[in-house]
Amino acid sequence: MTPLIVNADDFGLTPGVNRSIVELSRARALSSATLMATGAFFDDAVALARANPCLEVGCHIVLVDGTPALAPEQIPTLCPDGRSFRPTLGPFVRDLFSFRIRASEIVAEACAQIRSMQRAGLHVSHIDTHKHTHLFSGILRPLLDAARACGVPAIRNPFEPAWALRATRGSSRLRRFAVFALKSQHRSFQRSVRAAGLATTSGTIGVLATGASDVAATLRSLLAALPENQTRAQPAGSPAVSQGEVWELVCHPGYADEHLGRIRTRLRASRAREHEALLQLLPGIPLATWHDLANPPANETYG
Repeated sequence: MTPLIVNADDFGLTPGVNRSIVELSRARALSSATLMATGAFFDDAVALARANPCLEVGCHIVLVDGTPALAPEQIPTLCPDGRSFRPTLGPFVRDLFSFRIRASEIVAEACAQIRSMQRAGLHVSHIDTHKHTHLFSGILRPLLDAARACGVPAIRNPFEPAWALRATRGSSRLRRFAVFALKSQHRSFQRSVRAAGLATTSGTIGVLATGASDVAATLRSLLAALPENQTRAQPAGSPAVSQGEVWELVCHPGYADEHLGRIRTRLRASRAREHEALLQLLPGIPLATWHDLANPPANETYG
């Protein structure tokens, strides 16, 4: 099977999300998690991560639907109301394409979020973004600058391949069209990441499936569709990432608790279903790591 990184988003969101992520890591059903540096339960997540060093931790950079690490007056185009980020993606994208968001503010805020994790004693394995905002070049390029400034070696490739879209059942036509249409940005993404010298995967699966009602069936379908690695066989004992394509499965597991009930999110009951599906289907599958991706054998590249 082609190497697979399994990453849980929203670490630090609630105690139930944090507990789920750590349990899945201990069960070897998870490679990594991305931590929200301004999440309400950031400190709890940091303590759990430090107690479970096998869990790689990246930074889930938030630029919409959240609170900033910097004072709002330092980043006025990211916080137009003077208090927090724009609450929804639509106005954010509109203002991005209207050149109302300064790239320098994105760099500053991303660096602040990454460095808050580093100050807490965590090694930041990679970055991704809340709502996948780095699909857009106006966000990607400042984030690559921030990653390089902070010594972060890898970034999520948020584009979902056609084979994964076909394997995902039950999604709305509108959401499917949106995910497909955004693939036009993929080549630009690859060029920018390559020029910045960061590592990335061949793409991400599970984006369209986020919030699916039948998570187990969808995950089973995605795993069955995962392409076989067509490159030469790997020597015994070699790392999971050594040849060919590497994919990332993005997931949002968690336990429902009173804190989750207070948050504006469409992902509530689906989090517990994802936890159970991952626990049922992932243990026993060799998982790749961001460390292996960012440190491949000589003369090999990925993405």
